[in-house]
Amino acid sequence: MPATPAWPPRSAPRLFVPGPLSSGIPLLVEGNQAHYLGKVMRVGPGDAVVLCDDETGEWAANVLSAGKRAVELLPMERLRPREQVPDFWLCPALLKKDRFDLVLEKATELGVQSIRPVLARRCVADRLNPERARAIVTEAAEQCARTALPRFAEVEKLEALLRGWPADRALFFADEMGGASAAEAFAAEAGPAALLIGPEGGFDDVERAAVRALPQARPITLGPRILRGETAAIAGTAIWMAMQGDFATSAAPQGER
Repeated sequence: MPATPAWPPRSAPRLFVPGPLSSGIPLLVEGNQAHYLGKVMRVGPGDAVVLCDDETGEWAANVLSAGKRAVELLPMERLRPREQVPDFWLCPALLKKDRFDLVLEKATELGVQSIRPVLARRCVADRLNPERARAIVTEAAEQCARTALPRFAEVEKLEALLRGWPADRALFFADEMGGASAAEAFAAEAGPAALLIGPEGGFDDVERAAVRALPQARPITLGPRILRGETAAIAGTAIWMAMQGDFATSAAPQGER
């Protein structure tokens, strides 16, 4: 007897939508998302779509109707609750657009809780399109099957970031002038954490002194080589996730709860 095909199939498209979702309550998807479902994925009535609302978790939904400008979906079954996100912030200095796009994408894939862009004196870029940044983060979350979106803060000057830094959160500072081994520093200190990464030209002496003066700051090194800003952000986040984050656990397959 042939096995019953998995539902929803792994090939089902994934979307983040406004919530909260609930079984049996239809919703209408319009705009770019409708174009993606109807024109790119070519869904039709009866097809499956996986929905996430960043509130209740992940849902399997059926397509009720698919038009040129709108797709109606019916959530049927909750597949997973919203994931538990490690309490880790990434605070990357602004980089050139394509490089910062990579930071946003990979930080999302790696599972950060919050992304807090920083403006430093040597930043080549001095602004960020928040709508575009959130679109990159959302698409990355859909691609890697996250059920929670990272919180995304407005760009903040380094001085303001340090001035308002929480007393209970360690700020690991990737300092090209040296510091403790990142892996050892991360392993030694549990609890809320953040990683601060500098711009292409690094932090200047005044900025470096200001960071080091913060009681919560922990200067670290990411190895013997000078890394680009985007490489340092990705590598540092991956190391923290391996030492204190959720790399040791695996997500439940679709259908397991």
